[in-house]
Amino acid sequence: MPAPEPISSGSGGESVPERRGWFADPWQAGHWRWFDGTAWSNHVGRAGDAAPRLPAALSWPVALSLVATLLALLALVVVSPLATVSGLLLGTVPMAIVLPALAWLDRVEPEPIRSRVHALLWGAVVAGFGSGVVNTVVALAANDVWAAVASAPIVEEALKGLGLFWAIRRRELDGVMDGIVYAGWIAVGFAAAENVLYFSSAASGGFLLEVFIVRGLLTPFAHPLFTAWIGLALGLATSKGQPLAINAAWGYGLAAASHAAWNSTLAYTQDSGSTIVLTVSMLAFVGLFVAAAVTVVALRRRDESAFVGLIPVLAQRYGMSDQEVSSFATWTRVLTTRRNLDRQRRKHFDSIHASLAQLAEWHRRPESIDPVLESVLRHRLDAARTNMRATTT
Repeated sequence: MPAPEPISSGSGGESVPERRGWFADPWQAGHWRWFDGTAWSNHVGRAGDAAPRLPAALSWPVALSLVATLLALLALVVVSPLATVSGLLLGTVPMAIVLPALAWLDRVEPEPIRSRVHALLWGAVVAGFGSGVVNTVVALAANDVWAAVASAPIVEEALKGLGLFWAIRRRELDGVMDGIVYAGWIAVGFAAAENVLYFSSAASGGFLLEVFIVRGLLTPFAHPLFTAWIGLALGLATSKGQPLAINAAWGYGLAAASHAAWNSTLAYTQDSGSTIVLTVSMLAFVGLFVAAAVTVVALRRRDESAFVGLIPVLAQRYGMSDQEVSSFATWTRVLTTRRNLDRQRRKHFDSIHASLAQLAEWHRRPESIDPVLESVLRHRLDAARTNMRATTT
């Protein structure tokens, strides 16, 4: 392996590389550590080895499923181009409704964009393609009702739930809100892929408007609400040190049960033509949505208070200036400060905020702080603060 590039001195005299690459590990003698351009990562290799493999942009399930999905989509375009294009365009409408809500929930401790995109792709291609294959087989072997009521909830929620472990493995899912946010991104990706098929089929059959109103406008939060149970359970496990397997089991059970109940209602209504059952079910769904919305807003407010409440602790531990402390003294001050910055400085401010928020999350549970992870986050914070000062002077 070639010698590492020269490194520059960060704040506090600590060494921070000038660009992404493999460098001498600041914490382990005789090792290399990958620097992604803004922060040290957890990817480590021994100096005597061949060049360590760079962190993959996509996990292999996403990469393989993406190829398969693109081939299947190409086949749909060839068979029915107008219907497929209509499905693709209308499939983005529910995303435009749900994603802003997820972005608002994620604002206190924002997750890395690469991880959110990975979650979206996992839902769209891994969960979408995998469950599509299984549900088709069940429908052919039994009938569409079995596929909708039994196969879909079991397989879809299992595949969506597996996507959350990608974030857990990277130590990025460390609380309840993180679990709900990642579950939401996965579910939105899955719903978008599913809606493309539904809307394309409806366009071919001449009933696109009805399907679009129900799936695109009335129930865009259906899949996020189902999968949120898994995110909630895994978020509790990571934040309170509870067993992942046990929490994943009850979270998955609630997600699959609520999904099955919803699909059973739709199947019964379609078979019987009962508008009463559909009306009662829709009202129940609205009630569930309102309860979930109130709950996540309360969680968001709690996270805001916890974050700003820990700023004095973080300021003392990480040497924040009085001006930096003032910028994060209250949540209103955070928003005001960010709004008054130009685009470049806002980017650095967001990096400072993201690092502080992750550190605050760990300091809410000081007994579980990982020294190596704290060092990585501290280097990320110092790099962002250095960049902010450079653009200010």
